[in-house]
Amino acid sequence: MKQQRGMVMVFALVVLLALTLLGVAALGNSTLQHKMAVNSQQQSLLFNAAEAALAGVMFESEDEQLLADNTLLDPITEARQGNILDPVTQAFSCFVEQGFTGRTVTSSGFSTGAKHQFSGAQDSQNHMRSWSRTAFVREQACRGSSNVIGGSNIRCHVFMVRGCGQLIGGDYAVANTMTVAVFAPVSQ
Repeated sequence: MKQQRGMVMVFALVVLLALTLLGVAALGNSTLQHKMAVNSQQQSLLFNAAEAALAGVMFESEDEQLLADNTLLDPITEARQGNILDPVTQAFSCFVEQGFTGRTVTSSGFSTGAKHQFSGAQDSQNHMRSWSRTAFVREQACRGSSNVIGGSNIRCHVFMVRGCGQLIGGDYAVANTMTVAVFAPVSQ
């Protein structure tokens, strides 16, 4: 009888050990799932911050008050007057400073008639920052129906705009890039 009680105790300890191991594995899996969900949420927020930076360039480039003020330049016009980007040999990075036109986006949003170059957090809860870089790439003949519009005295000026989003203090940034073509007179 004593031997049977000892076997029941050993069996109970083995079952308790198995349940403990299952609980530890479930806790580890739950922690990993939580980290993955937080990382996915941060990536999404940073991508949205990069998109906001791209939208900022487009907002300023179409802002009638800014365009009417001869003392202020929109980011596309500034980039046209700056360094020319050769995408084959130059990096167009969120971090490499090469004289590209930059803009910072904050939680206060955009206001007409103003350049958005002040610094600040885009979102105070997640401590993100958002900025863009604009670079002139080349002047080329316009393609498609646009070459009918202006004839030989109108060209397309091609720009690259990169929006960047980063957690403040983070090691990496999420970026999105778009190419913009603008009708302009032929350069001399």
